Amino acid sequence: MKFILKNAEELIAAGFLIITTALVVLNIICRYFFNMGMVWSEEVATGCFVWSVFIGAIACFKRRGHVGVDIVVNMLPPALKRAIATLMDIILVVLNAYMFYLSVVFISKSYTKLTPVMGVSSAYITAAVVIAFFMMTIYSVIFVYEDFCGKKEGNA
Repeated sequence: MKFILKNAEELIAAGFLIITTALVVLNIICRYFFNMGMVWSEEVATGCFVWSVFIGAIACFKRRGHVGVDIVVNMLPPALKRAIATLMDIILVVLNAYMFYLSVVFISKSYTKLTPVMGVSSAYITAAVVIAFFMMTIYSVIFVYEDFCGKKEGNA
C-alpha cells in the first residue's frame, strides 16, 4: 500500500499509457485483419495519452526530475545555493499557481466543446491540465516548506 501511495502518479500515468498503447495496437489489428477500424479508439487513445503526459509531469515534478541548468549554481557556496533553491521554489509556487488559474479559465471556456467522434465534453481531456498544475502547486508549496524547515530531499 505504501508503494502505491508513494508512486500513485507513476502508476496512473503508466495505466493511461497502457490503455493508449492497447487501443492503438487493437485498432491496427482490426484494420489490418478485419478491414474495419474502431473510429472511437483514436479519440480515447489521444485522451489517455494527454492524461499520461500530464500525470507523468506531476510524477517527474514531485521528484524534481525536470531538466534544469544549474552549472553556475553548483559553483556557488552552499548557503547561496540554498538561497537560490528556495527562491526558485517560491517562483515555482507562483508560476504553477498561475498556470493552475489559467487552466481553470481554459477548461471553463472549453467544457461545452464536444469531441468530434464520441461527442463528449472535451473537459474530460483538458481536466488533466487542471489536475497537473494543481498538484504541481501543492508540491511546490511542500518544497518551499522543506526549504525553510531544512528537510530538503533533493533528487529522490
